[in-house]
Amino acid sequence: MSNKKDLSERDICTQFILPALVKAGWDVEKQVREEVFFTDGRIFVKGNKTARGKRKRADFILYLKPNIPIAVIEAKDNNHSVGAGLQQALGYAETLDVPVAFSSNGDGFVQHDRSGFSEQIEKELSLDAFPSSAELWKMYKRYKKIETPRQEEIASFDYFFDGSGRLPRYYQQIAINRTVEVIARGQNRILLVMATGTGKTYTAFQIIYRLWKNGHKKRILFLADRNVLIDQTRRNDFKHFKKKMTVIKKKKIDKAFEIYLALYQGLTNYNEDKDAYKEFSRDFFDLVIVDECHRGSAAADSAWRAILDYFRSATHIGFTATPRETKEVSNITYFGDPIYTYTLRQGIEDGFLAPYKVIRVGLNTDLEGWRPEAGKKDRDGNEVEDHVYNIKDFDRNLVIDERTKLVAKRVSEYLRKTNRFDKTIVFCVDIEHAERIRQAIANENADVVRENYKYVMRITGDDEQGKREVDNFINPEERYPVITATSKLMTTGVDAQTCKLIVLDSNIKSMTEFKQIIGRGTRINEEYGKTFFAIMDFRNVTDLFADPAFDGDPVMIKEVTGEQELTDQDIYPEEDQEVIDPETGQPVDFEEETSVEYPTQPEIIQGGTIVSEPRQKVYVAGVDVSVLNERVQHLDADGKLITESLKDYTKKGILQEFQSLDNFLARWNGAHKKKAVIEELESQGIIPENLMAEVKKDLDVFDLICHIALDMPALTRRERAENIKKRNYFSKYGEKARKVIDALLDKYADEGIENIEDLTILRIEPFNQIGTPTEIVQMFCGRDQYLHVIEELEHELYTAA
Repeated sequence: MSNKKDLSERDICTQFILPALVKAGWDVEKQVREEVFFTDGRIFVKGNKTARGKRKRADFILYLKPNIPIAVIEAKDNNHSVGAGLQQALGYAETLDVPVAFSSNGDGFVQHDRSGFSEQIEKELSLDAFPSSAELWKMYKRYKKIETPRQEEIASFDYFFDGSGRLPRYYQQIAINRTVEVIARGQNRILLVMATGTGKTYTAFQIIYRLWKNGHKKRILFLADRNVLIDQTRRNDFKHFKKKMTVIKKKKIDKAFEIYLALYQGLTNYNEDKDAYKEFSRDFFDLVIVDECHRGSAAADSAWRAILDYFRSATHIGFTATPRETKEVSNITYFGDPIYTYTLRQGIEDGFLAPYKVIRVGLNTDLEGWRPEAGKKDRDGNEVEDHVYNIKDFDRNLVIDERTKLVAKRVSEYLRKTNRFDKTIVFCVDIEHAERIRQAIANENADVVRENYKYVMRITGDDEQGKREVDNFINPEERYPVITATSKLMTTGVDAQTCKLIVLDSNIKSMTEFKQIIGRGTRINEEYGKTFFAIMDFRNVTDLFADPAFDGDPVMIKEVTGEQELTDQDIYPEEDQEVIDPETGQPVDFEEETSVEYPTQPEIIQGGTIVSEPRQKVYVAGVDVSVLNERVQHLDADGKLITESLKDYTKKGILQEFQSLDNFLARWNGAHKKKAVIEELESQGIIPENLMAEVKKDLDVFDLICHIALDMPALTRRERAENIKKRNYFSKYGEKARKVIDALLDKYADEGIENIEDLTILRIEPFNQIGTPTEIVQMFCGRDQYLHVIEELEHELYTAA
């Protein structure tokens, strides 16, 4: 048998830890998961390139049954002490909400019990003394205050599985388990705070399923305030309830179902003396779930609150991304403190939510105000009242034609620089403003609008055709509409997976509304290239990022100045841009937050329908509107704002990684594949490709690092390739083999080192004209010898000229 000191960490897991678990009676198939990645890895954004950071991985997670974790084990090789991994295991245990953590090096275990069940909080165990699942379940029950057999039955009930392999993410698992556990213990008012895009509806579905299937909650009401929320819920996560579920529509109340989905408007105000929900008895429902509960359910005089009061004997669960806490409204006063909170910041850190960058566009009229010259007349020929108009007036009381056109121009300019078909939402002051923005963007993009008028559409509460396009906008497979102009209708609940640009041209002061709007862009859809999004702010709304109440920093904030066109550096910033901390800017005089239960003027709700209420506005033209100032901020790998250029940031990161030129050369030359070094840099948030435009030379990553970070002279890829050809080093190979090597050098000169390391390159031109991949490999006497030639070629490339 080999010396235990020579074994890898994985060998220790396989040869010692796993057998110890089997001996203790653990079911390896159902109760033990190895090498569990429970985050996706933060997405780093630099310019137009993104890269994933490292994922968090537990060596072992132990479960009572699927999705009910009760312990974690961190393994180390035998050159470490038996307890060397315990602090890491405790960190994972805290994140995963489990009470017991273990560390092992193959000699035994160190156990840490956070539950208070064990008299001794930490102790060493032999390999033969690992606790059984029943013993760890006792600790879990103590940790979660599960005391009676019925509580245990409810808390341990199975999740729903549909055979697709879908599993809840770790934070969804925590939210589901905690909710079921506190309900089992008799708690009847529950608040869950989960950032937009983190799967609140799926979480709600699993909670309902587990409580319903075991008979603890027999009839359930799911409340929302938008048809789109009900439709998404019914079609997607709740579809598995099948014939047991109904959607309450109009006046039809059928008491034969068990799961009910309803708009609160659909249960109230059918006529003056009787609300529809009163057709149910007060104790009809055992569980009421309120989606987006920040939208008014907590206000004592709200329609939602009347429904909750009527069904007061039921358990009430509120879901929100943005709990409301004002003088008049408090989710916490009604539901209690959140039993679990998963924030935007944490979602971005874990890689489950998209990071974002901000382009702040400051217009002269907005920053300096506009005062009409003497005798200035509006479009109706009336003299404009003489006073200074500011950002609060524009598009609400006063409309400047040139301002509308400039906003449309800047949005269109950005999309031309990135992708004209990136899904975009423009948030406007009101319905009338949304229509003008739609028209101005259509005029700026006449070529694509001629092909399809749905390229830009107004989606507001008064426009039936626009509302019908919501599903097409949020469907990644539908190209149109591309750009939507809206007021309040799309601020919440719209699952816009591929929205890549959010435009703010409305005076948003409510933190709740702001968070909801930002949430429209936080979903990730890598299949369609959505890994981050941009926010273009014309109203200084993103000053709210500096408010402590906001949770999650921007990747970058940029303020566009001057009359210059948006350049590639405006959109993909490189260097020489002023960088500031947003907290050093002018303080914002925030107005007191007002309720967003209903859309404010001019979109108001009448009888459950959003309608338009006209407002008198003054329309003027012939005003000089231009763009003023510019700022840039980046987030570093730790999520902190930095004030240095991208070049300086990259240089610092590279020096931290390699310390010196010798260290870098040793790592580079020692790497079996150079791509591994590049991927390691990218996992640290250092993306060399974004610096290429700055250097303006076709540099290899090797030369880029040497030149920018280590102050060495650089050769272009073409120069390195030509140096090899001049040395005639590969003349020892036959004619056909030399033709392959020359083609590899040309590919390197054009595309970089990573591409020639990939065998699939042999399938494309010009290699496919020389022979098939198998034939080419045989020219070098087989695959291993071909790969040796690649290594030899790389060695020669980086030999000093």
